[in-house]
Amino acid sequence: MTKSGVTPWWKALRIRPEILNASGSIADVQMSLYHAVYGTGDQRPLYADASYYGEITHPTGSLTDLLAQIAIRLGGGSDYAKVPYALLRLDQGMGGGKSHACIGAYHLGSAPSSLAKTDIGKAIFKQAETILGRALPKDLDNPHVVVLPCDNMTPGVTVQEHDGPAKSLYERFLWRLFEGDYSRYDAYREHFSNLSKISEAITSLGRPVLIIVDEIMNYFGNGLDGVGDETLIAQDQAFMRALLDAVTKTPHTAMLAVMIASEKDSISLSAEGTRRRVDLERLLDRNGKPLGVHENEDFAAILRRRIFLKPPKQEVVDATIRDFKEAMENGQWKTKVFDAIREPWTSKFADEVTRTYPFHPQLMHMAEHEWANRAGFQKVRSTIKVFAATVYELQQRGKSGGWAPHLIAPGDLPLSSNQVREAIIGSGLISDPKSQNNYRSLAQNDIVGLQDTSGTARLMDIARGSDDRALWHHSNPRAAERAATAIFMASIVSGRSQGRRGATDAEVKAATAVGDPAYIFADADTVIKELTDPETGLVSIEVTPGQKGQATRYFLSTEQTLLMLQRAMRDTITDAERDAAIADFAEDLADTGPFDRKQFVRASTDGQSPRDVLAGAGIDDARVSRLVVLDPAQFTLRNGADRATRDAVQAAVGLGDDKLPTRWASSVVFVIANTQQRHAARRVATHYLAAERVLSYPETQTDPDMKSKATAERNDAKRSLEAHVKRAFQHVLFLAQPDDEATRSVDEVTFDAKTETALLGTTVWKALVEKGKAFDQGTFTARALIHNLRESDYGRPLDELRDSFWNTPRLPLLHGGQDDLRQALFDAVRHGLLRIVDSEDQEVAVTGVAEINLSSQRLRLGKPLPPAVDDAPPHEPDSEQQPELAPGPSGEAEPDQDDSNADTPAPPQEKQLGFSITQSMLNNTGNADALSQLFRELYQLVDGNDVSFLQGQIQVVVNAHAVDRLTERVQQLGSSVIVRDL
Repeated sequence: MTKSGVTPWWKALRIRPEILNASGSIADVQMSLYHAVYGTGDQRPLYADASYYGEITHPTGSLTDLLAQIAIRLGGGSDYAKVPYALLRLDQGMGGGKSHACIGAYHLGSAPSSLAKTDIGKAIFKQAETILGRALPKDLDNPHVVVLPCDNMTPGVTVQEHDGPAKSLYERFLWRLFEGDYSRYDAYREHFSNLSKISEAITSLGRPVLIIVDEIMNYFGNGLDGVGDETLIAQDQAFMRALLDAVTKTPHTAMLAVMIASEKDSISLSAEGTRRRVDLERLLDRNGKPLGVHENEDFAAILRRRIFLKPPKQEVVDATIRDFKEAMENGQWKTKVFDAIREPWTSKFADEVTRTYPFHPQLMHMAEHEWANRAGFQKVRSTIKVFAATVYELQQRGKSGGWAPHLIAPGDLPLSSNQVREAIIGSGLISDPKSQNNYRSLAQNDIVGLQDTSGTARLMDIARGSDDRALWHHSNPRAAERAATAIFMASIVSGRSQGRRGATDAEVKAATAVGDPAYIFADADTVIKELTDPETGLVSIEVTPGQKGQATRYFLSTEQTLLMLQRAMRDTITDAERDAAIADFAEDLADTGPFDRKQFVRASTDGQSPRDVLAGAGIDDARVSRLVVLDPAQFTLRNGADRATRDAVQAAVGLGDDKLPTRWASSVVFVIANTQQRHAARRVATHYLAAERVLSYPETQTDPDMKSKATAERNDAKRSLEAHVKRAFQHVLFLAQPDDEATRSVDEVTFDAKTETALLGTTVWKALVEKGKAFDQGTFTARALIHNLRESDYGRPLDELRDSFWNTPRLPLLHGGQDDLRQALFDAVRHGLLRIVDSEDQEVAVTGVAEINLSSQRLRLGKPLPPAVDDAPPHEPDSEQQPELAPGPSGEAEPDQDDSNADTPAPPQEKQLGFSITQSMLNNTGNADALSQLFRELYQLVDGNDVSFLQGQIQVVVNAHAVDRLTERVQQLGSSVIVRDL
């Protein structure tokens, strides 16, 4: 016991012997499935033993659930299908625990009885029993495990001891499935793409089979590019496609596949490699279920189990809590330090110490919520290295009579230990090599040297102890070093909460706290003043005075260049911040154009499905054309991962099995980003946010040259993000129905040109015009109205007719909305093309556009009356009344033929003609002649002014030399042309 009556953690806990034997190093912290399965001698790690694996593995909920599902598929007997997915996928990025999970699955299949005796094994079998309602056999019916560690397999180059005569991936699979039985291997060797034969081969073992495929893209990415054997490449791809289908149809079979999601994988692939990735992603998404294997709330337990043999006794933890709380709950320590930090661990200190012991909740909070956000930091793997080296070094100090803290706080990471220092610097917290060297030198000179007798902060502590000027020195002999180390740890995590640098005054003082009441708040204040003294303090420290409610902050600077600072900032940008920036830009850039209203639908932040997001977005507005922009954080198209988006849009327009109630679906148009372009926009958004943070930093604002460069960089990044966001929005979805007989469906427009974006309402409207979904400005004339009316429209109230242009998908949208409809109706009445009648079919006189009441239920459409030729008055031109202009082929208005000399103003006698053509001209001169005659006749009708309205879309495959000529003719009509290479 110490003087405070608290048993120190280095006496209460036993460090795992493998860590002690390696002097604090964990050589196998980066687990390898290959070495666990095939390693021998020195290459066989301790975790290759199922019992040892169980000792060091904390049974997290997600890992337990993953392995329980596999156990049921293998040993569940006739109930195996209670777990619906035979194919499970791990898609996390580096450091997400994938290898650990694969090794657990391997032990579950190869040594289930041994694993069942460990904590993780007991949790697996208990979870399986909960799902099944009965216990599983401890041997899981003796499964066979086939392991394909693709990160240790070279395409076309086999290892004799593992693969025998096999060459292709399928042959390797068979050889391992049949455990070297050549006759059985040879019987199936030719069936690399036969789903039923692969299933038959698996079933032929007469026992459950577990297949583990690790790091698929190491093999199918650039690995296959270098093989130079097209046959092998084709066979390997065909086999993997067939295998991913076969496992889903084979009883008592499970497959665990590791393939990092494309947005989390930094590997650069060739065009063919990218194509193979997309193909595999599609199959995995279709057949499998993605799962994670680590949870934030398990992090401390994972670390403690990996480093120590057994958990601490509760009475030791309770005594430590009481020791600290006496200081935390009194005077200025409470009001100016712990209350000022405002993090959850301060208000729940007892619970947090119980969870994190022997690590201080302040350190664990930093690891869980700040270190883990760094792009290059592998949360569990990197933290274990730092913490294992720390506890070893501090234990050695304690055993030799030196001082060690009762709880290991951020300032207690011993930078005098080369192993601890290198574990921190090489952890990924500092991404730039030059910065790593700078911080290495900074730690040596400003904090503590490797001999523990040098460094500015360390020398302050040594000097304080030599003259006994501080009564608290014996209980806190490294106060300056602890404060400086806490600032160091906060400084290497550039851009902490809200992009701020370094540590607050309260955080630094909290890192120096001990249970000795002799060490008061004023003493902590003195320590910090010494460290920040301009003459004798830390050379690298920068102090940002507190103002306007902001706390004073301390930062250790390495004089980073603007570029280095920007790189550091990029690592601090979270996915949520990045996606929010893209959403903000998209909402600002979206332009209504001819649409009545634009609406931006934000992605869900609480796990809602895309369908539910649209259901609650309030997009079903009456008599309003809407341009609805969907947040690319949740809605994208293409790249094989757009099913959820398409299903949601389909439901939103009232289609599909899960459709939403809607009345005005015809007048809503969805604007959606491209998945691949979203990836590019995300990269640029991260750069823009980093540039924003760099510009806001004090050192940037006070350095005119750096501020000028940072401003230019921010402006360039902003322009680039605007361009990328515009480019990302390529797709438009809308409800379509070409005619009354056609089925309603969701149609699509894609803007392939780099200069076009679906965020501009004018551009979208023009595309809808070309699709026949909308009228261009000035083209909805009286004759266009008549053309779109059906027999059933006559006799309908005007309010129903009006509504049909917003809720009937066969009717195009109106550029001018109700004003266009009102004008077309008036012109049609004025020229005798129809009448406005009341409910008794009595004609209602209409003398002006304003008299067309589109909200009326009493007024209806009526057909024109036959003219009374004998009684017809002579035609007298009205200088104020212009003749009706009928739309020509280009959509532009053309004057009617002059009939002023006619004896009677008889209305035109017309009929609507509609037809479709799909003909092949290859080797068929009859088709060519007939089609030529058809277009010649159509030309004569147009040339003779016998066509008053023309609407349609033509797609034709022609010789390349004729494209320019045809394109020019179409463009003369004011229409756009889409040309694609075949």
